[in-house]
Amino acid sequence: MLGRLNHVALAVPDLAAATATYRDTLGAQLSAPQALPEHGVTVVFVDVGNTKIELLEPLGEASPIAAFLEKNPSGGMHHVCYEVDDILAARDHLKASGARVLGDGNPKLGAHGKPVLFLHPKDFFGTLVELEQA
Repeated sequence: MLGRLNHVALAVPDLAAATATYRDTLGAQLSAPQALPEHGVTVVFVDVGNTKIELLEPLGEASPIAAFLEKNPSGGMHHVCYEVDDILAARDHLKASGARVLGDGNPKLGAHGKPVLFLHPKDFFGTLVELEQA
């Protein structure tokens, strides 16, 4: 069911500072910032060749990233994202296996314009898992 690792997401308290560090200190190629109000985040993707790093900054009062940063003020790893060939079939299989899909259980469009779902971290050893339609 799982495809390749699409990205590792890092919550950051200051997207401009994180972007500058990845660009100027590490020499990384970065995307432009992209606001995703439906997810409560602004994102920048760092291209590392074989996958991406997603830098996440809170957008709006109800952002799930704001709550994460309250507990982790310096930021940190927020989730991993795997590609799946059929997100609805993956969702149905996971739910039948006892995994919890967050939200209403229906995919939303993610930063790449593809459907995504999030899985409860308690079902995956403390790691929030995102699935993205390949």
